[in-house]
Amino acid sequence: MNNGVPNEAVRCFRRLFEAFASKARAANPGLETPLVHVQPRNLGEVPPVDTDLVLSSGGPGSPRDGYDQPWADAYRNFLDKVVERNTVAPQTAPSVFAVCHSFELSVLHFGVATMRERVATKFGLMPAYVTNDGMKSDVFQPFGDRLFAFEHRGWEAVDVDAKKLAKLGGKLLARESREGRIDKGEALLAFQFAPGLVGTQFHPEADKPGVVAWISRPEKAMAFKMAYGDELYERMMKSLGDPTRLARTFAIMIPGWLTRRFNHIAEVRGYKPIPMPEESMEAFEAINERPATAS
Repeated sequence: MNNGVPNEAVRCFRRLFEAFASKARAANPGLETPLVHVQPRNLGEVPPVDTDLVLSSGGPGSPRDGYDQPWADAYRNFLDKVVERNTVAPQTAPSVFAVCHSFELSVLHFGVATMRERVATKFGLMPAYVTNDGMKSDVFQPFGDRLFAFEHRGWEAVDVDAKKLAKLGGKLLARESREGRIDKGEALLAFQFAPGLVGTQFHPEADKPGVVAWISRPEKAMAFKMAYGDELYERMMKSLGDPTRLARTFAIMIPGWLTRRFNHIAEVRGYKPIPMPEESMEAFEAINERPATAS
């Protein structure tokens, strides 16, 4: 969804997938784990029909730009097929994790909430508050009632259509503020849209090296300070060094999703399952210190 623009999300997705695939191959020698990078917006590509796992990335731009163009029609048709196949034959259906721009497209396509433009871009390391349904979901259960993730968004989903979401078999998983409050904002940050399709407005793929490099750029630092103040900027930079925050989200959310989906596939295809991502301070600290590399 990056429209041909170089993007940190691609680097981070590659890093996460390569670590996951290495574990899958170690448990299953000879297993092929091809990674296919498709670009819908600029090249009109869609994921292969025989794919198993899809990580769908963020923007830039408005989710309404090109919404009725052929590339978007094809992408939304792919989402419909994913949901249909997961409803009919979940053991052999593909699974999709949609992030940011892809999340916004999914909100618009399935009509589970209102998508509106923000007055100002929200960006930085921010908390997300997990709903009761979220705490029961395999994606969010490890985090309890709150996690921290990187956000960079000019749009937001609000006013959930609970009836439409329930009809799809979906659930609201996380919010910008705690249940019953709007002190931090009204945005809906994560959905299980339907069987086989989960998505987040925030960036669970963002790693500390990439975020620190990005937010430390003079123009980004200045923009953040103008929006939130010098004190909050310093607090955020300190918080980025806490391995239980951004680094934990990076280490647990998408790797856990990939692992659970693979182990589900393994039951059907006779593969050996792989262990869930390690949850330890040592693992999070190690991830914190890895350098960012070019995408």
